[in-house]
Amino acid sequence: MKKMFLAAFMAAQALTSFAQSQDFKPYEEKMNKIYAEFATLDKEYAALRQKDPKAITPADEKLFENIMAKSDSLSELHTALTLEIVKNFKNTKFPAKYVADAYSGFTYDQLKEVLDPTSGYYKEESLKAAKEHFASLELRRPGLMYTDLIMKDMNDKEIKLSQYAGKGNYVFVDFWASWCGPCRAEMPNVVEAYNKYHAKGLEIVGVSFDQKKDAWTAMVKKLGMEWPQMSDLKGWQCAAGKIYGIRSIPSNILLDPQGKIVASDLRGEDLQKKLAEIYK
Repeated sequence: MKKMFLAAFMAAQALTSFAQSQDFKPYEEKMNKIYAEFATLDKEYAALRQKDPKAITPADEKLFENIMAKSDSLSELHTALTLEIVKNFKNTKFPAKYVADAYSGFTYDQLKEVLDPTSGYYKEESLKAAKEHFASLELRRPGLMYTDLIMKDMNDKEIKLSQYAGKGNYVFVDFWASWCGPCRAEMPNVVEAYNKYHAKGLEIVGVSFDQKKDAWTAMVKKLGMEWPQMSDLKGWQCAAGKIYGIRSIPSNILLDPQGKIVASDLRGEDLQKKLAEIYK
C-alpha cells in the first residue's frame, strides 16, 4: 500500500513538473527575444566605444542616443516581464534566474517585494548580487534623512551638500561621471528638468565619480549643466558611493525641503512626472 501511495505521489509530482515546464515556456520565449535584442544593442554600442572620441560625429551621437532610448525601452519590458514571472511563479525556483538578471532595474519597493523570504526562489545562490544591491538601496531609501557630502567644486573650493539640502527647497542629487555613456544620455532630461523647475525652487547638485578633473569640467560645460558640482576625484572610491550605496551610475536621490529622501533613481519620464507632481 505504501509503495502504491509513493508511486502515485511521484507520478503526481512528475505531472506537476511537466505542467509547470509548459507554463514556463511562453515566458522563456519572450525573455529570450528580449535578450537577443539586448545583444544586438550591445554590439552597436561596442562598435561606437571603439571609435576615437575625437572622431565622433553628430551622426554617431544620434546613433548613441537611439541605442540608449531602445535600451531604456527594453529595460522597461524586461522589468515588467520579470515582475510578471515573479507574480505567477512565486512558489517555484523559476523566477530566480530572471530576477538575477533584472534586479538593477527595480525600484527599492519592487526589489523589496521581489526578494520575499517566503518565496520558492529566495534562497537561490544566483540572487546573492540582488540581495547586496538591495542592501545598498537601503542606504538611500525613501524616508531617510540625507547624509552630508563634503568635496571640492570645479574651482577647488570646498562645497557641502548641506549648503543646499534642508534649506526649504527640493534638491535633486545627481550621481554621474563624464566617462559614463548612460549618464551623458540622461543629462538632457536633467537639464530640461532644471530649466523647467529651477525658478520654482528646484535645486540640483551634481556629484561626479570622475578621476580626471579636466574631463569632468569639460563635460559639465559641454552638457550645459548649470547647477553646482562636486567631486573628490576618486572614481568608484568616491565618498558618495559608500554613504549612499552607489554601485552603478547614473543614480540619484531626491530630497524634500527638510532634507528627507523622497525618491531615488528617477530617470526619463519618471523624473519629469515626479517633478510635475511636486510643482503642479
